[in-house]
Amino acid sequence: MIRVGIIGGAGYTAGELLRILLFHPEAEVVFVQSTSQAGKLATDIHTDLLGDTFLPLIAEPDFEAVDLIFLCRGHGKSKAFLAAHELPEALSIIDLSADYRLDSETHEFVYGLPELNKEAIRLAQYVANPGCFATAIQLALLPLAKLGLLEDHVHVHAVTGSTGAGQQPTDTTHFSWRNNNISIYKAFQHQHLAEIRQSILQLQNSFDKDINFLPMRGNFTRGIFASAYMYSELNEEKLKEVYETYYQDEPFVVISEKNPDLKQVVNTNKAILHLEKQGGKILIISMIDNLLKGASGQAVQNMNLMFGLEETSGLWVKSVGF
Repeated sequence: MIRVGIIGGAGYTAGELLRILLFHPEAEVVFVQSTSQAGKLATDIHTDLLGDTFLPLIAEPDFEAVDLIFLCRGHGKSKAFLAAHELPEALSIIDLSADYRLDSETHEFVYGLPELNKEAIRLAQYVANPGCFATAIQLALLPLAKLGLLEDHVHVHAVTGSTGAGQQPTDTTHFSWRNNNISIYKAFQHQHLAEIRQSILQLQNSFDKDINFLPMRGNFTRGIFASAYMYSELNEEKLKEVYETYYQDEPFVVISEKNPDLKQVVNTNKAILHLEKQGGKILIISMIDNLLKGASGQAVQNMNLMFGLEETSGLWVKSVGF
């Protein structure tokens, strides 16, 4: 049994993580830490878990009592947390922030996209969970990069649900603004572009084209719908062969012959891809749930790999949250 602690237990990703782990056959949640909500029950914050747990939210966790911690703190806060605490040498860490996603000589975190780095994740003590947009877009592009087939500028249009912005309300996340509305933000300069390019170069180090990314805020709660397109000489038959070969042993990636819709992935750890050739362009549609395959579900997938479990352990049951 893997003894688990959650750091930063008040947010959406922590709530989804707790839901999965409570019913995971090989995991025991020992503590859930929260600086802002300490003293309350986890179900006071994650009310959809009422009846599933009586765990309190605590301020000061016992790191000796667990084998693994998940860091669910905001971007920039994981580094500060680790610098402020002395942790056991054998403790494993999965960080869901952006703090360790980019390669650096200053840390030992492995980039945790299983469909790219599975064997490295199996051997890792520290794993940096990918971003949600980055996961969907990388799954759309990596099979082409593997064979050196990204030969032109890549254009990506992707829409995300409001939970991707976190639990704290802002001008662009509260219901009265988000409902019946849509907008572009961080055009061509989204922070996930750096990790996307890093992964592409890992497979195709000659890639020197632009990735033109238009992120959009959608008027729905959860999910990411990404469409990537580019000029290519591949015909549709060869395109499908490339993707089916790359993902043949990946349990959560499904290639759909039919043009899919977002509800097919919501509340699951699946990624659904759809491929088309239109004139001289190829189109790859990639869809995930931003809180599961884009965050907490993928984090548990990584935990399973790190601790020698079946990759799918605890992840086939659909979430019933937002």
